[in-house]
Amino acid sequence: MAVSRRVFVATAAALAATGATGPALAAATARVQDPRYRIPVSPDDTEADLVRKASQVRPTARQIAWQRLERTAFLHFGVNTFTGLEWGTGDEDPDVFQPAGLDTDQWARALRDGGFKLAILTVKHHDGFVLHQTRYTNHSVASSSWRDGRGDVLRSFADSMRRHGIKVGVYISPADENQYLHGVYANGSARTDRTVPTLVEGDDRTPPRSYTLPGTDYGAHILNQLYEVLTEYGPIDEVWFDGAQGRIPPDKVEKYDWDSWYALVRSLAPDAVIAVSGPDVRWVGNEGGLAREDEWSVVPVQEKDYGRTDYALAYDAPDMGSRDALVKARPVADHLQWWPAECDVSIRDGWFYHADQQPKSVEQLTDIYFRSVGRNSVLLLNIPPDTDGLLPAADVARLREFRERVDRELPQDLARDARTTAAPDRVTVDLGREREVDRIRLAEDIRHGQQVESFVVEAQRDGAWTEVTRAGAIGASRIMLLAAPVRARRWRVRVTGSRAAARLVDFGLYRSQV
Repeated sequence: MAVSRRVFVATAAALAATGATGPALAAATARVQDPRYRIPVSPDDTEADLVRKASQVRPTARQIAWQRLERTAFLHFGVNTFTGLEWGTGDEDPDVFQPAGLDTDQWARALRDGGFKLAILTVKHHDGFVLHQTRYTNHSVASSSWRDGRGDVLRSFADSMRRHGIKVGVYISPADENQYLHGVYANGSARTDRTVPTLVEGDDRTPPRSYTLPGTDYGAHILNQLYEVLTEYGPIDEVWFDGAQGRIPPDKVEKYDWDSWYALVRSLAPDAVIAVSGPDVRWVGNEGGLAREDEWSVVPVQEKDYGRTDYALAYDAPDMGSRDALVKARPVADHLQWWPAECDVSIRDGWFYHADQQPKSVEQLTDIYFRSVGRNSVLLLNIPPDTDGLLPAADVARLREFRERVDRELPQDLARDARTTAAPDRVTVDLGREREVDRIRLAEDIRHGQQVESFVVEAQRDGAWTEVTRAGAIGASRIMLLAAPVRARRWRVRVTGSRAAARLVDFGLYRSQV
């Protein structure tokens, strides 16, 4: 890095003092927290250079905390719930939104009992209908007769989740069909300095601090909504942007003000990860909840469209971070970045509630768990509330059954109190007596990066070490399912390929009870 940490600290402090918060502050803040989160690369780098740089990339504290969540929830809720659409039009009558029995405590209890640690609400989907009392659009709960126009789903949601020990996330769609109808979205306006928050008639706020950020007309609209959400509803732990453009014509594509949006989130919610059109968390590339067999958190990226972190390879490339992938991305990559995968999937066929759909089976959900959490990713499972404002009884039961099934798949770790010895390239566990094992869980200490490229697990049988299973990347979590139980007293994992010194913090051995 050509610029010292001291210069970055001074730059961040100077910008913050002036109130002119912008992309420079966001960049400075990221590097001050951990200058190794993102390392520049060049087309002239050799494979050895790329591998060495990849071994030096480290996650930020917010990314480490996010990775530990493992199971997170999505709640798609809005006018689509009542129109039966998956993608709204933006011209819906707000009065169609009538969740007469809304009970967000019921949501929170169901998610807690299902083992979820964070929940994300669709505060605004592509139709532009907003679930909080916003000052910046009439397409919101304030324009519905529900609760006499005083209802606030986000307020109720955030309070309920925190009351039940669940972190709070917000989904704010970059696309907004309603603003397109009003000529704000994709109107081709220039980026100019905007003051946030922009006070409106009757606005009684006295903001302790305002921000001057570059934005289009629509970019400023989003900045003001972000300001409301991030200052009036308590701590937010994840801000979720997708990359949708809506139904606007191809020649009117809106270039989103990602740099300004990121900067505002960083200032108002410094502990929140920004996903998946964001610098902290990436979309895994499918909506089936499935990670790659070898999922890397260190991946090549390129910066596009006003600071957006984007894929250097295709978003659904079968290989995102191996040596071959690093070399393949070399001509276009700007950086190697810690950008872990989030696996989103809905418990039903649709993202919004439809009465004729049923939840996935426990077997399907368990398979998704092992192919997401078990492959160095975080699972984001959508459970859509119904037209009464409740999670359907069948879905609630399925969540509890899912948690119970995972608990039976991975009961008490047999190696938890076992004698363990470690060497530079291996960990050996002595269980004290022969035990049957059919589930194996490994984890690297990702504070020191992701290093393991291949490994083998062996059991000592009849005095000789015998291979039980082998695989590639590990990262924060790798779970292997054995086709049949293996009985042995002594077990070991050997790292057979690594970018730098590997640090394993988990070598768990389990006998499933299913």
